[in-house]
Amino acid sequence: MSEGLRDLIQAFYNAVGIFFVIYMLGYASFLFLSVAVGSSELFSARKRNKLKNELPGNYYVPVSVVVPAHNESVTIKATVRSLLLLDYRLYEIIVVDDGSTDDTAQILIDAFRMHRINRPIRGQLRCQPAEAVYESQTYKVPITLICKKNGGKADALNMGVNASRYPYFMGLDADSVLQRDSLEKLVRPVMEDGNVIAVGGAVRPCNGAEIVDGHVISYRMPSHILPCMQVLEYDRSFLAARILFDKFNGGIIISGAFGLFKKSAVINAGGYDFDTVGEDMELVLKLHVFCRENGLAYRIRYAPDAICWTQAPEKLSDLITQRRRWHIGLFQSLTRHRNILGNPKYGMVSFISYLYFLLYELASPYIEVFGVLTIGVAALIEFLNFPFWVIYLGIYILFSTILSLTAFFARIHTIDLRLSFMDALKAVLLCALEVSCMRFVLAWVRMTALIGYKKKKREWGQIERKKINFR
Repeated sequence: MSEGLRDLIQAFYNAVGIFFVIYMLGYASFLFLSVAVGSSELFSARKRNKLKNELPGNYYVPVSVVVPAHNESVTIKATVRSLLLLDYRLYEIIVVDDGSTDDTAQILIDAFRMHRINRPIRGQLRCQPAEAVYESQTYKVPITLICKKNGGKADALNMGVNASRYPYFMGLDADSVLQRDSLEKLVRPVMEDGNVIAVGGAVRPCNGAEIVDGHVISYRMPSHILPCMQVLEYDRSFLAARILFDKFNGGIIISGAFGLFKKSAVINAGGYDFDTVGEDMELVLKLHVFCRENGLAYRIRYAPDAICWTQAPEKLSDLITQRRRWHIGLFQSLTRHRNILGNPKYGMVSFISYLYFLLYELASPYIEVFGVLTIGVAALIEFLNFPFWVIYLGIYILFSTILSLTAFFARIHTIDLRLSFMDALKAVLLCALEVSCMRFVLAWVRMTALIGYKKKKREWGQIERKKINFR
């Protein structure tokens, strides 16, 4: 190799090294600040709860609970049963069966003694028409089942909003269950501030949890390695950015599994977009745009103590399907609302929230895979400083592991769960595996997610369901 070519390659690797140091310093600083603020907020909330520093329990905001479902026969009964156990008075349950090919609808009809009714549904948001409507008035709140032609999850949510009676609605995935106090805690920010138009809750994998009458009576780490690592990932994700963004009204994502919205704001903004698979994030960005463009006072909040338990995929193929869908949704949402970036009208939503998701969520898999390939090429041409690389990788894994474990144990402690010594040890050991191995596997999945995505943009992306341990 000539001296000139060697100097050119060396300059390239120096530039790559500087870029990755700056990139990782930015990410590490943000993650450290987020976890520190998040942990502090969780402990403060727990202390307030112990002191009973809460709003009086005799005032309720009416809420329509909308459950979109497609081939959810395995979990739908447990989901509706968990909703009937909520410590809340003024709400209704609406299940929208989006063209299921299994017996999802029949299970609900039989389990909750539902009968067919003639009920007109106001078409405020565009969606596929209803084919049949069933209702049950036997339980403490009315349960409505709407069967419609398949149109996708966003289409089903729009139908639920159209059919809802109350000024606020909560979207809940059909493979999820709530604790008894979840809705009460999700609604609390609305009662504290009349400008709140959306509230997101915390989502935790229910693999390993035993839930009886809406209470978690026992909790252990999942028996399979894959969902076990997802438990750690979920806690880091929900503790990190969301609590910090909540401090400056910068939240731009509310999980589709569990979120509360003001119905009039959603209708005025145009409802869920069924041309995107990330309908949850797209709606939140749309609400930011609508309110900012029209000069409306608003708040989008996050309630970290409102817990929703959902199923984490136990098969790698299912996890890949899920993460491909998430990354496609992120890409569609950010590109559709790209005018937010660098726009002073959006303040910190533009310069912090949007920029974070652009650099460290959307672009990160491409940057990470590029880094791995660069290291591989450097090793082949003997340009790799192996001792420095080992130290750099070790610091990255150690730092990420400490922050992930901080988030995990803070969440466990503040929601009064108890772990055995073996489960705590499993969390510690698997945390390093999650940040060093699973992260790079998912980076490759996300990097290739956009290949041919337009052909499947309205598909639900089904994953294998198992019965939830709910009694």
